[in-house]
Amino acid sequence: MQNVLIVGGGKGGLAILKILLETEFMKVIGVVDVRANAPAVLHAQENGISTGMKWEHYMTKQLDVIVETTGKQGVFQQLQRSKPADALVVPGLVAEIMANLMEEKEELIQRLKQESYKYDLIFNAAHDAMVVIDRNGYITLFNQSAERLTNFSHRDVIGKHLHEVIPNSKLVDVLHTKTIDQNSEFVLDSGRKVITTRIPILDENRELFGAFSIFKDITDVVGLAEEVTNLKEVQTMLQAIIQSSEEAISVVDEEGRGILINPAYTRITGLKKTDIIGQPATADISEGDSMHMKVLQTRRPVRGVRMRLGPSKRDVVVNVAPVIVDGKLKGSVGVIHDMSEIQELTNELKRARQIIRTLEAKYSFADIIGQSEEFQLAIEQARLAAKTPATVLLRGESGTGKELFAHAIHNASSRKFNKFVRINCAALSESLLESELFGYEEGAFSGAKRGGKRGVFEEANNGSIFLDEIGELSAHMQAKLLRVLQEKELIRVGGTTPIPVNVRVIAATNVNLEKGMADGSIRQDLYYRLNKIPIHIPPLRKRKEDIGALVTHLITKINQDYGRHVEGVTERALQSLRSYDWPGNVRELENILGRAIIYMHYTETMIDSVHLPSLEGKGKKEKKQVKEEVVVFEGKTLAHMMENYEAELIQKVLLANEYNRTKTAKQLNISLRSLYYKLEKYNLANNSMQ
Repeated sequence: MQNVLIVGGGKGGLAILKILLETEFMKVIGVVDVRANAPAVLHAQENGISTGMKWEHYMTKQLDVIVETTGKQGVFQQLQRSKPADALVVPGLVAEIMANLMEEKEELIQRLKQESYKYDLIFNAAHDAMVVIDRNGYITLFNQSAERLTNFSHRDVIGKHLHEVIPNSKLVDVLHTKTIDQNSEFVLDSGRKVITTRIPILDENRELFGAFSIFKDITDVVGLAEEVTNLKEVQTMLQAIIQSSEEAISVVDEEGRGILINPAYTRITGLKKTDIIGQPATADISEGDSMHMKVLQTRRPVRGVRMRLGPSKRDVVVNVAPVIVDGKLKGSVGVIHDMSEIQELTNELKRARQIIRTLEAKYSFADIIGQSEEFQLAIEQARLAAKTPATVLLRGESGTGKELFAHAIHNASSRKFNKFVRINCAALSESLLESELFGYEEGAFSGAKRGGKRGVFEEANNGSIFLDEIGELSAHMQAKLLRVLQEKELIRVGGTTPIPVNVRVIAATNVNLEKGMADGSIRQDLYYRLNKIPIHIPPLRKRKEDIGALVTHLITKINQDYGRHVEGVTERALQSLRSYDWPGNVRELENILGRAIIYMHYTETMIDSVHLPSLEGKGKKEKKQVKEEVVVFEGKTLAHMMENYEAELIQKVLLANEYNRTKTAKQLNISLRSLYYKLEKYNLANNSMQ
């Protein structure tokens, strides 16, 4: 059973829906249209079929065929990009052609049935009046239509001579001439004009044993003429659609012989009608098997088959579906896609994805590896910060993962569906950075674009912006950034009109901002705006217990990047990695592992110490004993002296534990959260990162 989704609820969608409801091998699981009262939507609801206004909701379901009946090229392309991997998208033009062809074929089959069963037509037709006489001219049959036209009941005329009922009838003359009299105009006694055909009835020995007359009211004839005219119009319209379609179409009959191709087919394959019409389905194939013949044998559609067609061996992808009417196979229809066009669309998609990647956050908290207490505290603080719109300041050494935290905070916030823009403040000159951040007006400087340009703050409106190396901003840039944080507005370079923006700022630095405030390089008001939610990310040397998990994660990533199959590291190599202090932090660890994997032989699966470069770990410093001192400050209160003593004590214990905050908190017998609070209170936080 094939699951089908119909996109478009107009006339075409209604026709396709009605056809599919009569099939046994295809199931319609949904009809989508922006209009709730579209014909196909209403018909689907009457038959208990799911309806909706957005096709994206159905992309997660098991889909085999998506029929696009809107006729809009943009919708077809969107469905091609968003469809499940194995789903076939039938274009709107093809769907409409199929619907009309099936309707036309159904009408032709019905006419063939009428021609094949003349006996039933004579005795049971409702619209044709019929009179049958024997060789002596006596009436043997008089149907209801004849009763309506002559105003005689068949009970009153059966067995009577024809001239007693219709005196001026010439049907008796046929008994003598034994010739057919076709389409003669005749006037009944009731005054109605009819067109009649009189036919002698002969047995197998050509002996006459009667005659019959079929006659129609002239109104019925006019109606039939109108139907023929409409049929010609439909045929003309179908021909125009097929001829103008950009999709290459090939149709064969039930025996596999070509019956139709369109100009797009000739353009792609180089084959003309004389090469295909009436020829076997294999006539156009240069390389590969005929999918038409496969479909005719299996009665199942095939999708996405690659082959080469025509004398130029054009590389194409074909989708072929059977044409089944009333359970009988009548042929198959193939839609052919030029691979060069598909490749061009693929390249455009790749370029679009590259652009999108620069405007989205790629990582979440699940990508952050580490179980040490101090690192888990940083993750907990980041999760809490993500739930607020407040500015976040990420502090830590280079390579500790500040950008990773920024991505995760954005993806866990209410702004995750909006843009995430990254800017390195140290990578651009001041003038270029100003125009990139805040944009510029037309004519602001030499080389400025006509109409000006929006800055990244405007691009990231309602989203997040990550400002790395925030400590490298000049005084002028700090003032402009402060205005954005404080007033929620900016002024473009060369402009005078404030532009409101709603951007969540995530800043990062590896320098001592407090020292910068002291020497005047960092504005104090900007510092307090940025430092609303400070998050300290510990260096790798202070969480060496996480190195094992990090190594496993990084090896998986490097295997994907380099196409290798390294399984892990030996215990000896892991001990070597843990003995090193990692001044470059996680970035340096990834560099070391990548270098080791590159130089490994393809048959080796475990990184050993011989694969690692020389790692000279820093020697353990002798822990300095904490000496308790009591210092009396003249003119100071007891509370002030207690705070000074507490700050000095914390500083000494930090130094003795090589600034490992977890060990410091344990030695002081306080919680890690309390230690962070005291480090902030006594301005020791940034010193502890050095």
